[in-house]
Amino acid sequence: MSLLSHWPLAGLRLTTPRLELRLPDPDELAALASLAADGVHDPAVQPFTVAWTDVAPEQRARSVLQYHWRCWGAWRPEDWELNLVVLRDGAVVGTQGIGARDFAIRREVHTGSWLGREHHGRGLGTEMRAAVLHLAFAGLAARHAVSGAYADNPASLGVSRKLGYREDGIEHHVVRERAVVLRRLRLTAGQWREHRTVPVEVEGLRECLPWFGPA
Repeated sequence: MSLLSHWPLAGLRLTTPRLELRLPDPDELAALASLAADGVHDPAVQPFTVAWTDVAPEQRARSVLQYHWRCWGAWRPEDWELNLVVLRDGAVVGTQGIGARDFAIRREVHTGSWLGREHHGRGLGTEMRAAVLHLAFAGLAARHAVSGAYADNPASLGVSRKLGYREDGIEHHVVRERAVVLRRLRLTAGQWREHRTVPVEVEGLRECLPWFGPA
């Protein structure tokens, strides 16, 4: 009996012209942790709603390992987080997540991602989010995808707008003891179809479908 018999998510693959996204093996997860230790963003800012990067490098690395393990262990069809390692030419460059609660009823997903700092500014963030949006809308028949970014994070907001997201309100948060505005964004299936430009291929989805909730 193979691992795929019990954990078919290990066989799921998303590919774009430059990237491959899949669940990381132990060596790839270690490489992702090392990437986090080396730095994910300018230390002068905090782009994440959970400030997991505001710690020492070794703590950032450990938190990456623990987060992936925790999501794997807690997976349920009614509450899941799929965190894929992003590879370019075989090298780990970042991670792209997609998750949902009660997906079978709500048909709504949320996404989150980060790239190693040295890989910023190359359009990879757009390409990797396009991959999981294809999984959501074309593969899982989602109706909506939601995201959010602080008002002072133009790179993340730019990726969302390029992919067709529309404004969906604001939230007030506290980051490093100061008030900030989070801009919520929403993408419908129709808007996704109008704006998709990145070709995506999906492998191994059929065996995984029950893991995302009943059709």
